[in-house]
Amino acid sequence: MKNATALDTASVPASPLAEGPPRRLIARRLPLNTFRENVIVLARDSVALRPERLAGVRKVEVRAGGRTLLASPIICDDPTMVGPFDVGLPEPAFHRLGVAAGEAVDLTPARRPRTLDALRAKIAGEALNAFDYAEIAQDLAAHRWSDMEIAAFLVACASFMTPEETLWLCRGMVSAGHQLHWPRGLVVDKHCIGGIPGNRTSLIVTPIVAAHGLLMPKTSSRAITSPAGTADTMEVLARVDLDEEEMRAVVETCGACIIWGGRVDLSPADDVLISVERPLGVDTPEQMVASILSKKVAAGSSHLVLDVPVGPSAKVHDRRAALRLKTLFEYVAGRLGLSIDVVLSDGRQPVGRGVGPVLEARDVCAVLENRPDAPADLREKAIRLAGRLLEQDPALAGGMGERRARELLEGGAAGRKMEEIIAAQGPSRVSRTLGGLICEIVAPRAGTIAAIDCLRLASVARLAGAPTDPGAGLDLLARIGDPVQAGQPLYRIHASEPSDFAFASEMAGERSGVDLAR
Repeated sequence: MKNATALDTASVPASPLAEGPPRRLIARRLPLNTFRENVIVLARDSVALRPERLAGVRKVEVRAGGRTLLASPIICDDPTMVGPFDVGLPEPAFHRLGVAAGEAVDLTPARRPRTLDALRAKIAGEALNAFDYAEIAQDLAAHRWSDMEIAAFLVACASFMTPEETLWLCRGMVSAGHQLHWPRGLVVDKHCIGGIPGNRTSLIVTPIVAAHGLLMPKTSSRAITSPAGTADTMEVLARVDLDEEEMRAVVETCGACIIWGGRVDLSPADDVLISVERPLGVDTPEQMVASILSKKVAAGSSHLVLDVPVGPSAKVHDRRAALRLKTLFEYVAGRLGLSIDVVLSDGRQPVGRGVGPVLEARDVCAVLENRPDAPADLREKAIRLAGRLLEQDPALAGGMGERRARELLEGGAAGRKMEEIIAAQGPSRVSRTLGGLICEIVAPRAGTIAAIDCLRLASVARLAGAPTDPGAGLDLLARIGDPVQAGQPLYRIHASEPSDFAFASEMAGERSGVDLAR
């Protein structure tokens, strides 16, 4: 580690509150999780920065080993936690700074990020430029903004954002993280904008496409507000927390992978935005486009098939809104050099029969194994989407993509490819056991199922414990158009924890999310 007086501070604007060189303290690791926020803990009698010096200062600059963090200080009066010569680093700050316990770090009051001026301009309704968004993405990726500032940015962008701003934000998010490059020119991917429970087509599309011979390095997210993400479901079958070296080894062997993207640092600014965006319920078309396309470009994709479910309880409620979203996706993707095929699909009800990691993995395996009881809607949708990707292969005759996808699935090649991918990624550490607490939600009267509220069912599954408890979720027993009798089960709740089970059962009992017509 450099001597404090030898630190290169030329690139960092001097703070008007700084007095002399940075103050050196000893890092003490604290077993605290502050999530996205960079927080440090200082003793009230700290030799580096006394509380009175922090008046009017919201953040301090922490430096160690060439890395810099902007963090919010918390004052501690317990000398057993931090002493006057210590700085307490909760787990997120400890890992981001890359220090070892007992190592020396340097502190000084921090100057506010200049991107906050751009934030104020955006709040005032102004359009920002490409340089603004590039700097904002860098600050987001470096965790220099607080959750309050991120929330203000999201709300301001939701009020007004041009297509060009969406493009610039997307480019900024790509450049703020790591970018993957592959030896082939044709690298395909498939993505769904989400909002439909059980829609786990990626785990079927990927092995179909790889069995054909196209390269598909699939990076996926974990669920934030849904009962399961692609990575959560794949984790029931195989390890997903691969780093870049491991990912490349799997792709080289199998032609594809299905992993959690968090380990390969793709568009980290987007991860920060999403973590604040979802709890706020802010999910604008512009943010959605920048988020999805930044991840795909960073992953090295050249061709993307995008599934946009349309339905009353989906993210996109009607065809008119879907066409507007399609146009924006095509504009930004075109400017980024990404070939995109936007597919508008039926989002009126869940896809498949399972909602939750273990139940969704069950459905995926049933389709890949060509079992008679496999959910037909999941199988057919996966074949359609895989066919659209296979159409990108210049060696395949036009219009033959869907037929080829069906051959690969029904002939067993896709199932064998999935087994190969699972073996290459390594064994799962997640139990496949379903939650043993079971409650059936039944039809209150005879009738025909007229509508299914996707959001309501997703909320019930979340309350049951999914995806934190992989075995929790819903087993769907009826679909739109099905006739039912009074007392006939509509879906089955699975849970492991009594409290989760009680909350989910109570919510479903108040309103099941399944509407009947006489």
